[in-house]
Amino acid sequence: MSGGPAARRGPGEPWGGVRPFSIKTKLGVLVVIAVLITTGLMMIAMRTATELRFITVFSMIATLLITQFVAHSLTAPLDDMNAVAHAISHGDYTRRVRENRRDELGDLAQTINRMADDLEAQERQRKELVANVSHELRTPIAGLRAVLENIVDGVSPADPETMRTALKQTERLGRLVETLLDLSRLDNGVVPLKRRRFEVWPYLSGVLKEANMAVPARAGIASGSGSHTRTDVHLHLDVSPPELTAHADPERIHQVVANLIDNAVKHSPPHGRVTVKARRGPLPESLEMEVLDEGPGIPRSEWHRVFERFNRGGAGASNGPGSDGGTGLGLAIARWAVDLHGGGIGVAESERGCRIRVTLPGETTDQS
Repeated sequence: MSGGPAARRGPGEPWGGVRPFSIKTKLGVLVVIAVLITTGLMMIAMRTATELRFITVFSMIATLLITQFVAHSLTAPLDDMNAVAHAISHGDYTRRVRENRRDELGDLAQTINRMADDLEAQERQRKELVANVSHELRTPIAGLRAVLENIVDGVSPADPETMRTALKQTERLGRLVETLLDLSRLDNGVVPLKRRRFEVWPYLSGVLKEANMAVPARAGIASGSGSHTRTDVHLHLDVSPPELTAHADPERIHQVVANLIDNAVKHSPPHGRVTVKARRGPLPESLEMEVLDEGPGIPRSEWHRVFERFNRGGAGASNGPGSDGGTGLGLAIARWAVDLHGGGIGVAESERGCRIRVTLPGETTDQS
């Protein structure tokens, strides 16, 4: 049976919701001390025949001194917080409030410091976004400009091969713009899902076929930017049972699988293999997928950072041959799409390489 005072106490509230070092407790103690001092001096006056006016003056002085001490202890951290908040409002996110109290002001200091940490991280991410996007856009634009200038100057003929190179650069620009649009959708909140039932084997086969078709495009783009080609990485599909079905938004799941495959390919060793596995989940039409590669893997200490935005380490401790760094948004977008479904995504234990596991709940949590 719950609901009593003891049941309502939190782990940090040993006195029924009143913490021993809270401001409320301090003010209560201040009142009690003032009353005790006044009462004690009155009793002394009555027993020693001391004039009441002297007792009144002494009690007022003692009370004011104690009040001044308590007031200073309360206002000093507020001045510190005000200075830090003023600095944050002017763009200085490096200032922090001292967290040396165990009362409400200490909690407020922790909250302000967490806010400063978040603002500093967002500012850093904004600068990284500008730098990453500028770098990623400059490469295909420079390649496309070089191809067109060669055609205009008569250095290269406008034959199918030359135009195919220009098309590849244009396609890369399109992918970058689509990534930015996905980021915008991510920031603007929940996107309506169009869930439906689909067969997993033919669906994932199509995703892998598109990934295989994108390999020559990646190779052509990479050759223009000085990176390695990844035509040596083999993609493998493992679905069991073959008639496995799932209930989800195919477009969003395509984003998840395509980003995971692209990330695994980037960090695979020469002639490596990327495997996409799909199994039935515990609920009706729920799905469990895994994408495995044979790259260097991810240190356990970095698992929590894998799906952060602009984390360009990707699914591996170091970039494999053919990794171009990317914008660091692919896995963040994958997590966003999985979260929309109410599922989960994370790094799983693996004897070799990296294993990313995705779980989709099926139609039991369908809210669309």
